[in-house]
Amino acid sequence: MTGSEDEVRAMRRALELAAAADLPLGPNPRVGCVLLDPGGRIVGEGAHHGSGTPHAEVVALAGAGPAARGATAVVTLEPCNHTGRTGPCSQALVAAGVARVVYAQSDPNPGASGGTATLRAAGIDVSAGMCVDDALALNREWSIAIARGRPYVRWKFAATLDGRSAAADGTSRWITSATARRDVHALRARCDAVLVGTGTAVADDPALTVRDADGRALPRDRQPTRIIVGRRTLPATLQIHDDAAPTVVLPTRDLDEMMADLQRREYRQVLLEGGPTLGAAMLTAGFVDEIVAYLAPALLGAGPPAVGDLGISTMAEIRRCELLESTVLGTGPEASVRITAAPQPLARPNPETKE
Repeated sequence: MTGSEDEVRAMRRALELAAAADLPLGPNPRVGCVLLDPGGRIVGEGAHHGSGTPHAEVVALAGAGPAARGATAVVTLEPCNHTGRTGPCSQALVAAGVARVVYAQSDPNPGASGGTATLRAAGIDVSAGMCVDDALALNREWSIAIARGRPYVRWKFAATLDGRSAAADGTSRWITSATARRDVHALRARCDAVLVGTGTAVADDPALTVRDADGRALPRDRQPTRIIVGRRTLPATLQIHDDAAPTVVLPTRDLDEMMADLQRREYRQVLLEGGPTLGAAMLTAGFVDEIVAYLAPALLGAGPPAVGDLGISTMAEIRRCELLESTVLGTGPEASVRITAAPQPLARPNPETKE
């Protein structure tokens, strides 16, 4: 889709606004909006900062005031057409007297789509598709989660070069370097929830919180929810029971049931940090969308593997993955390699976590 130079510049600015906003934890995408008057001057702009806060279009309209009448709204995502915690943006644009709407990505959410029809019915000129690839990249995981009707799951694990996640005596701190661990906290910060099994929660007593570069935990309202799945008893002394972050315990081994529960809670991005058993079960069930492996230049020779039994007995059944990215983190003996890959789909019915 083509547009005027002013509209293209405005879309670039709207994408910047959406990307610069604090990452909203919860069900909503990142959205930016810029309002242009008939002369191409920016009269209002805004970004969405999370569930329950005004949408980007509403923020931009408030900033523009009367100048919104006759303006062009340039938005990274199709204006929504539903009433949730806030009203429909399509109606807000109509009420403000906007003359034209240019957006990048169509809304994949069937419960919120339809804004284009509402705008056109009100006589507003609508154009879609400008900078659509950039907009899709901005909300990649959210868009996939909406399309699949379940959270986007990113499986993270750390291992030695010989594929061990811990030593023979069960100790696992630390396989990777401090640089890699800081990278993991950045990964957690992008997610709505962090998932482990009860076995990992009991054995490792992880905090599962996001910490800054100085090791300080972020405020509770900036923390992803800690999800603990399985039927083992969880001692009251575990860190996951503290007030540093919200915690949800799901006493089930049924992964379909678990994923349905996470979907009802509107988690769009989940970071799986469970042990080898839960990780293998999730992968086998087809619930892993992305793998992030941190590999340390070290050897153990014995100890539990990073990945549990996948039911593979011959090379003909090997699980191939598409390599998305590889990066060296740190230097020297403290370096680690981060490998990001997308597993090829292989669905098997209803495995249990065994945790």
